[in-house]
Amino acid sequence: MSQTGTPVTDVPATTPDGKPVTIFDTTLRDGEQAPGISLDVGEKLEIAEQLARLRVDVIEAGFPITSQGDFDGVKAIADTVGTHRYADGGAAPVIAALARCHPDDIRKAADALKGADASRIHVFLSTSEIHRNVMLKGASEDQIIEQSVEAVKQALSYTDNVEFSPQDATRTNPDFLLRIVDAVVEAGATTVNIPDTVGYALPHDFGALIGDIVRRVGDDAAISVHCHNDLGLAVANSVEAVRNGARQVEVAVNGLGERAGNCSMEEVVMALNTRRDLINKSLGINTREIARTSRMVAQLTGYPIQFNKAVVGRNAFAHESGIHQHGVIQDRLTYEIMNAEDLGYTGAQIVLGKHSGRHAFAQALEEMGYTLEKEEIGRAFDRFKELADRKSDISDADLEAILADELYSAAEDAYELVWTQVSGGTTTAPTATVRVKHMDDGREVTEAAVGDGMIDAVCGAIRRACGVDGRLVTYNVAAVTPGVDALGDVTCQVEVDGRRYTGRGVSTDVVEASARAFVNGLNKAFRLAGNPKAQTGAP
Repeated sequence: MSQTGTPVTDVPATTPDGKPVTIFDTTLRDGEQAPGISLDVGEKLEIAEQLARLRVDVIEAGFPITSQGDFDGVKAIADTVGTHRYADGGAAPVIAALARCHPDDIRKAADALKGADASRIHVFLSTSEIHRNVMLKGASEDQIIEQSVEAVKQALSYTDNVEFSPQDATRTNPDFLLRIVDAVVEAGATTVNIPDTVGYALPHDFGALIGDIVRRVGDDAAISVHCHNDLGLAVANSVEAVRNGARQVEVAVNGLGERAGNCSMEEVVMALNTRRDLINKSLGINTREIARTSRMVAQLTGYPIQFNKAVVGRNAFAHESGIHQHGVIQDRLTYEIMNAEDLGYTGAQIVLGKHSGRHAFAQALEEMGYTLEKEEIGRAFDRFKELADRKSDISDADLEAILADELYSAAEDAYELVWTQVSGGTTTAPTATVRVKHMDDGREVTEAAVGDGMIDAVCGAIRRACGVDGRLVTYNVAAVTPGVDALGDVTCQVEVDGRRYTGRGVSTDVVEASARAFVNGLNKAFRLAGNPKAQTGAP
């Protein structure tokens, strides 16, 4: 893609036929097999209904033989989601159930699927040498083929939509794999899935294998892929399979599944959509439901989404670097290849942090309704950068607190707090050292004091440094935002010469916020009452 989003014209499309790719979602079957996930029937139904809104083509609702709960879940989904009709006349998704190549499994799956308008029975049997020797007691290749063919035929007695998977296909002898594919297609399987069960495949080799099988099978059956993510290549392998003619991709929302998970639904869908210039395939997915689907699955499974996960992570459309923010503000295509709104988000997020630049900061203030002069923006930005070194994400509430603390203090302030240092504990007296700048002549005065507590100590040191006999009479502290790094917002009243003045200060450190509030109160006393210096021994 060029920087403007125009397709590169000198790269031929690998699959120019434009045929649609079927999205087969296995979140409720393979996804639920992830450790610690156990969904009840109501939760499965809620996810299935959302998958229908997402417009996935096939929902693999479960593995009915494994438990009564799984059977009930598949049945509930088949009876409700499997009979849904869309307002635009679209048909309900196909509801699938998994079964081993065993008669009892297949009957159980068929019973669970009875209520669906369109159903699929998905049968599987291990084919790799290690699986045959360890899990199938040394079954021969001929025995495996015979059992697979019988299972496909039995499943076809219940539905005309049957899928077969040779488990651990990518570690199966290639000649045997082709033999069993030929046999199940001849038996009537409508889809043959080539699973990379242990995430062993590499994209180039996997794509070549799929291409060979597609050419061998032709239009007799759709070739599907089910890729696991053990090497982090599930999406790459799936995309390469589609480039080589696969007509179905098996996915899970947020990449859930056994071990490192499955091919991520949102990632493969957006890869195929975004790079349609190279992969000329259409999808029926309503991408505007992706964000909602991802959040729902994360909430109901208890599996959080990593912040930097592609497409649906919290940072997927977030920009903190000043250079990136400047570019996105001018034109989102500078640093975004997808449109956030197309996935159901509100848009690109400018996250203010220590790497943010002045442009992003000024835009954030403008969007909040603040119109500031250049000098005011500069002062507020300096304070923002100071805060950002301590706090990872700066919220609108934080910005408002900064503005209230920094900008609403007048230019004729008499004192500026340069720094504070405090120490104390249960066995030592609290002490504080401060440096205060006198704005009339630029002097910086450092003073220390001991107090009943750190707040008392820091206020005593400020009194000495400013040379003003101010007394703290009321004090209130509140958190601006949630979290351990929240800004402390201190409001206090300082009494000088018998009059009280309100001071306010914010900082992630409550002692520093208190010091800022005390200085702010002294500055108000200076502005409103002239020079109130009642000497306390300070120079």
